[in-house]
Amino acid sequence: MMGPKRQFFPLLILSLSALFFFFFFHSYFSSPNPNPNPNFFHYLQNPSPNTNSRTPNPSNFTLIIKVLTFNRLDSLSRCLRSLAAAEYLSDRVHLHIHIDHFAPENNDSLALDGAHRILGFVDGFEWSFGEKLVHYRTGNAGLQAQWLEAWWPSSDDEFAFVVEDDLEVSPLYYKFLRSLIMNFYYNASNFSPSIYGASLQRPRFVPGKHGNKMQLDSRTRLFLYQLVGTWGQLLFPRPWKEFRLWYDKHKAKGIKPFLDGMVTTGWYKKMGERIWTPWFIKFIHSQGYYNIYTNFLHERALSVSHRDAGVNYGKTAGPDSQLLDESTLDFSLFEMQSLNNLKWYDFCFREVLPGRVVRSVDELGSVLYAVQKQETVIFVSLFGVSESVTRNLLCHLERLNIWNYIFLGPESNFLLDLSRRGHPVINADKIFNNVSASKWMTSQNSNAELIKEIFVKAYVIRKCLEYRFNSWMVDGNMLFTSGDMFLEFPDPSYDFYVGKGLELFCARSTSSAEKFWGDDLFSKVVAAVSKVSSSSDGVSFVYIVAKILEQKGARIKRFDETRFGTKIGTNNVTQSSLGDGKKMVFWSTGVGLDSIRMRLRELGLWILDSDSSCTAVVCHSL
Repeated sequence: MMGPKRQFFPLLILSLSALFFFFFFHSYFSSPNPNPNPNFFHYLQNPSPNTNSRTPNPSNFTLIIKVLTFNRLDSLSRCLRSLAAAEYLSDRVHLHIHIDHFAPENNDSLALDGAHRILGFVDGFEWSFGEKLVHYRTGNAGLQAQWLEAWWPSSDDEFAFVVEDDLEVSPLYYKFLRSLIMNFYYNASNFSPSIYGASLQRPRFVPGKHGNKMQLDSRTRLFLYQLVGTWGQLLFPRPWKEFRLWYDKHKAKGIKPFLDGMVTTGWYKKMGERIWTPWFIKFIHSQGYYNIYTNFLHERALSVSHRDAGVNYGKTAGPDSQLLDESTLDFSLFEMQSLNNLKWYDFCFREVLPGRVVRSVDELGSVLYAVQKQETVIFVSLFGVSESVTRNLLCHLERLNIWNYIFLGPESNFLLDLSRRGHPVINADKIFNNVSASKWMTSQNSNAELIKEIFVKAYVIRKCLEYRFNSWMVDGNMLFTSGDMFLEFPDPSYDFYVGKGLELFCARSTSSAEKFWGDDLFSKVVAAVSKVSSSSDGVSFVYIVAKILEQKGARIKRFDETRFGTKIGTNNVTQSSLGDGKKMVFWSTGVGLDSIRMRLRELGLWILDSDSSCTAVVCHSL
């Protein structure tokens, strides 16, 4: 009886061991890594180059040429030979050729023979500068997929130069691109996270409807422009990754790349997913990114499209530019300018001035002079205003062609982002410290932030009066449907105008107004705010300053904002129109964002998309 038990025990051990190893190996090889790289998930959630560490190393610089081709052997042959004729400075430069397959409906011997001839040519093409890789698809992908699937950067030091097969490049193109990358990517003093790459094609197209004519002076060799160039486009790694993730997210939600006011939206409605540029343009618009372009005069460029018959052209149109080479070079091609000296242009080819952050008194004057229109400056207060409401306000300012504004608010990443996108801003915290205003405050003062806000608002208005500019101080919790109110003064016998129940203040540029706005006003501001209970309602810049000015004998015109504006709130009454003669919409600070958004949507005044960017590009030709 004992014998069988001894034999059974080893068998039991072997069986249990086999089960253990089976489950171990099965779970190890079939399950995903339980501890994936946490930095990658952080990147997916926060892909913006503004929020991630950037550690590029020029010694790791790598360029991959991505050639996109389909069924044009002659075009491809010309393109590859021009690439091989370029000078690569002993660098290793890789060549990846992506060959799209013919469509199923063209599955005949002629299409098959054409594809095989292209494969035969590519196989025999010698590339001695680095790795040659050929990707031949099994099915027809189309131009959009060819672009989007061509590259996923392996590091922050890997760049892609994408060319379609009807392109021809200059022998100088690589030396130029390399110099540009070293100057505007690896040189920290010249780097901007707003730049996504560089185009070598000749600039000639403005996609914004009614945009400005593209005019550049003869001294401009490089400039920044939002539009992507498909005829020889260099792509920086991080913005391209960010775009791909953005694209995936929007495709998954069924969102279309519609951007009103753009010619490219019409292209997409006609051609659909056969083209990719409307997607990238929509992304660039939402992020506020820019592309480096060249201006070599005499219709010259480092890359030329022969515009052969294909997806974009029904019949061959011929070269769009003259190829720049050593024989036609009459300037210093590789001498790169400082980023600070380059001009920036949006989709309307309107000049944009990024980086205007006022942190000191010395910086304020130049910005006031730059933004004023008809000697009037509009200060928009962002204290207590949400980012979405501010962005929606910006869309309306653009629509109304109002550009003489300056945003004023506490130090924040959002304030810096507004500046990066070309909007002038005043850092209230820095200005307050710069004018040594803190000497009037005590550490026990419970109203320190309110004092800072009112003091800085009063200070910038004083500077406007010194420069003989009219000034408006408006709260960001309002929208304007007309720009006329900023250019009209109902009664010129008054120096100051204030809203009865609204944070709306105007100071006319008069000598009497400047006298009332003397040094003693600031000490009175601090004293008045210090006496107010921190829980008091209605204590604001307009309330405090108007009270002090009246005590000093100034004549103030109080206007009823409800006569020319409409107030929205949390009531359930649906409003579909503003009414005749209304120039603005406003609401109380206590109204929540959801209610604001809902009421403005009812009025057709909420014009932000899911990316919190404007639903339209509005151009105003000069």
